[in-house]
Amino acid sequence: MNAPLYSIPGTTAAKVAPREDAEATAATTPARTVGDVLRESQVEAVLAELDRDLVGLAPVKQRIRDIAALLVIDRLRLGLGLQAQAPSLHMCFTGNPGTGKTTVALRMAEILHRLGYVRKGHLVAVTRDDLVGQYIGHTAPKTKEVLKKAMGGVLFIDEAYYLYRPENERDYGQEAIEILLQVMENQRDDLVVILAGYKDRMDTFFKSNPGMSSRIAHHLDFPDYAQGELMAIAERMLGGMAYRFTPAAREAFDDYLARRMTQPHFANARSVRNALDRARLRQASRLFAERDRVLDEAALTTLEDADIRASRVFLN
Repeated sequence: MNAPLYSIPGTTAAKVAPREDAEATAATTPARTVGDVLRESQVEAVLAELDRDLVGLAPVKQRIRDIAALLVIDRLRLGLGLQAQAPSLHMCFTGNPGTGKTTVALRMAEILHRLGYVRKGHLVAVTRDDLVGQYIGHTAPKTKEVLKKAMGGVLFIDEAYYLYRPENERDYGQEAIEILLQVMENQRDDLVVILAGYKDRMDTFFKSNPGMSSRIAHHLDFPDYAQGELMAIAERMLGGMAYRFTPAAREAFDDYLARRMTQPHFANARSVRNALDRARLRQASRLFAERDRVLDEAALTTLEDADIRASRVFLN
C-alpha cells in the first residue's frame, strides 16, 4: 500500500477493538447485548448530559443518538467477527451562531472516545486563521501542526467555507483543503473532522469542493431557538451564576427577547449570554451607587426590572 500523500508524524491509529483482530477473538468472546456495551462505555451518561445541558434541539439530539446506536451495533458485530466496513464519521454541523454546535461537538468527541473510535476524545476547535498561512510555504506546516494536535480526537473547523476563496488567486486556503482531504481519507481511523457554519455557505462550499462533500457522512442542521427556549436558557445560565430574575425582570427579559430576535446579528444563546452579562453590569453599577446600603444575599443575586429595561433594545 502506498504511503499517504500527507501524513502526520508522531501519530498512530489505535482502536479499542481492531477489526483485523475481531475474527480471531470472536470464538472466545461471549455474546453481548446493547446494554452491555452501553454500561461498559457509559455512553448513556454522555447522552443524558447532552439532554440536560442543551435546551431544545430535539432533531440534533436524536441524530446523535442514531449515530451512537450505529457505533454500538458496530461494536457488537466486531465482537462476533462479522465483517463490517468502518463507519465514516466525518460530520457537518450547520446553523446560526449560538445554536450549540460546539457543545454538541464536545459531546460527540466523548461518545466516540468511549466507544473506541478515537484514542483521546479531545476536541481541537479552529478557524481559517489557524490553518492557512499568509505566504508560500506557510500553510502546510500550520495545517499539519493543527492536525497533529487533533489526532486521536475531533477537529472542529468553524466557518469552514472561509477556507475556499476562489476570488483570490493568491489565496492558500486550497492547499489546506487538499491536506485535510488526504488526512480525512487516509487517517480516518484516528481523526474525525467536523465542519461547521451557516447552511447556505456550507452548501456552496461543498459544491465547489466535491471531494470534501463526499467525505462527510453526517449532516446535522441546528435550528434557531424559539423564544420560550431562549428564556429557559437564560434562566439556566443565571442559575449557574447564582443569579435570578424578579418576576418583573423575567417579564422584561421576555420582552427583550421578543425585540432582540427581530434585530440584525442575533446569535441565539450567545446573544442571551451577552444580554445577561450587560444586565449584571447594570445591577453592579446600581448597587455600587448605594454605598451605605448593607448588601445581603438577595440583593447580590437578584436582577431587577430596571437592570433589563435599561437596554437600548427598548429605545426602539
